[in-house]
Amino acid sequence: MNPSASQPEMTDPNEDLIARVIRPVVRGWQSYHVPSAEGMVKLDAMENPYLLPAELRVELGRRLAELELNRYPVPSYTALKASICRHLGVPAGYDVLLGNGSDELITLLSTACALPGRAVLAPEPGFVMYGISARSAGLDYVGVPLRADLSLDMPAMLAAMEEHKPVITWLGYPNNPTGTLYEAADVLRIVEAAAPYGLVVVDEAYQPFAAATLMAELSRFNNLVLMRTVSKLGLAGIRLGYLSAAPALLRELDKVRPPYNVNVLTEAAALFVLEHVDVLEAQAARLRVARTTLAQQMADLPGVQVFPSAANFILIRVPDADKVFAALLERKVLVKNAGRMHILLQNCLRITVSTDEENAVLLAALKAALHAL
Repeated sequence: MNPSASQPEMTDPNEDLIARVIRPVVRGWQSYHVPSAEGMVKLDAMENPYLLPAELRVELGRRLAELELNRYPVPSYTALKASICRHLGVPAGYDVLLGNGSDELITLLSTACALPGRAVLAPEPGFVMYGISARSAGLDYVGVPLRADLSLDMPAMLAAMEEHKPVITWLGYPNNPTGTLYEAADVLRIVEAAAPYGLVVVDEAYQPFAAATLMAELSRFNNLVLMRTVSKLGLAGIRLGYLSAAPALLRELDKVRPPYNVNVLTEAAALFVLEHVDVLEAQAARLRVARTTLAQQMADLPGVQVFPSAANFILIRVPDADKVFAALLERKVLVKNAGRMHILLQNCLRITVSTDEENAVLLAALKAALHAL
């Protein structure tokens, strides 16, 4: 007789606990993975590669040192909101809601609008947090594929909106991870189509590089929400996002914002840098020029397809993205392997536009990687 045959099967008490308390949809997810960039030329996260000038860093350090870190922030953030409105083009009569990066604002919107059976809709491929946030809030998520050239499929979008009547429709302007700047007329047509049943959130995270904005359209549409972040402008480390919308809607959204959600270090840093926003705008202008140059240089390489970009990154298609990505890693260049994100991005890499020096390193590594295929 086999002695092990009569013994009860052992179960892991931790797995039993998790099965009882964690929602099945969450148990099926993977954690959001951010790869280590130590020792790498880091071109995977759409960061501004430029530091503030030395004299501004010294003055910023002095201001931060004077903060009373033993005190909570003043939760109204009146001065910071006024500075954002003044320096970043928010229309007169409109205010902003602040978040710990755009990610928190996306979560707040999903939370405020969540009811069983409601849906959120977005073109795909798009920013992954739209879907993650929707599902986290118990909303259904509907992705509408872009066309093969990564432009909006307007008939498909409008049909999906009519069918699902989404409470929120997300539109990246320009879109991440494709860099596509949709036609403004198409975006506004979607805003109009959504008016009977939901909001349209236009995500302008990359606005400094697009030289285009729909901020002036806020007064025309009470269901339009404009969301931005200072991360791509050059302040990714302080985690500050903001959105603007009709005042009545903004008051309702503010009810689900946690108190003290922007810390005093972020507040002080943002207030200081907004006094010198011209420095960041000049850096963005340099990156726009570099984007044009880098896009042309990569398009000249054999086997590389470059997609148009209005952001601070460029999406390219190569013969074998996995092999090229691995070869770039061997050469200490980190980019985003977008080919695993969506079927439309097969064999695509997303590459942040950086300094002339880092762009040259990337270009040399990419040539070598392609040559080795």
